[in-house]
Amino acid sequence: MSKKVVVFDYGFGNVRSAERALAHVGADVEITRDFDRAMNADGLLVPGVGAFAACMRGLRDARGDWIVDRRLSGGRPVMGICVGMQVLFARGVEHGVETDGLDEWPGTVEPLKAPVVPHMGWNTVTPAEGSALFAGLDAETRYYFVHSYAVRDWSLVVTNEAIKPPLVTWAEHGEPFVAAVENGPLWATQFHPEKSGDAGSQLLTNWIGTL
Repeated sequence: MSKKVVVFDYGFGNVRSAERALAHVGADVEITRDFDRAMNADGLLVPGVGAFAACMRGLRDARGDWIVDRRLSGGRPVMGICVGMQVLFARGVEHGVETDGLDEWPGTVEPLKAPVVPHMGWNTVTPAEGSALFAGLDAETRYYFVHSYAVRDWSLVVTNEAIKPPLVTWAEHGEPFVAAVENGPLWATQFHPEKSGDAGSQLLTNWIGTL
C-alpha cells in the first residue's frame, strides 16, 4: 500500500514539483493545508521558497507551526525542504532583521559568506556516517541548491544517552553549511530533492521507506 504524503500548501513552496517527485517514487500525494489531512498523513513534507520571515508568517497563518510540533510530539515524520528546512531552526536573520523560527532545533539561519551568492546549482555533500537519507548515494552525487542563507557552525549536543544525536550532512559554498539533518522523525534538506534528478528520487524513496 502506498504511503500517504501531504505536501503542506501554505503559499511558499514548489508544491507541484514536490508532488510530481513524490508521486514518481510511488507515494500517494496530496497538496493541502487542511489540518486533519496534514495531521493524519504518513508523512508531511514542508517546502519553502523565498524569505524566512514571509515563510514563517505563511506557516503560522496556516497553523503549520502547530501541525509540525504536534506531529513531532507524536513521533510522526516531517520533512522540510530549502526554506522549509530553515524555518525548523530557532531563528533566521535577513537584512539585519531577526525572525523566530519553529525552534525544533537550536541555531540561526544566516547569510552565506561566499564570493558568489546566491548559491545556485549543483553541489556535492558530505553525508553523516550511518545516514539513512543518503543510503545508496555515493560521495560524488550532486544535488540542486538555490539559497543565500544557511545554518553554519552548528551542532546539537545530546546529553541523554537514550536519545540518538542527529545526523548532520554538510556541504560547502565559500564555507561549510548544513545541507541536511536526520533527527528522529524530523528530516530536512537545504537542497531541492525534487529538482535533483535521479539522486533526488533515491533520497525521497529513502524517506518514504521510513514512513
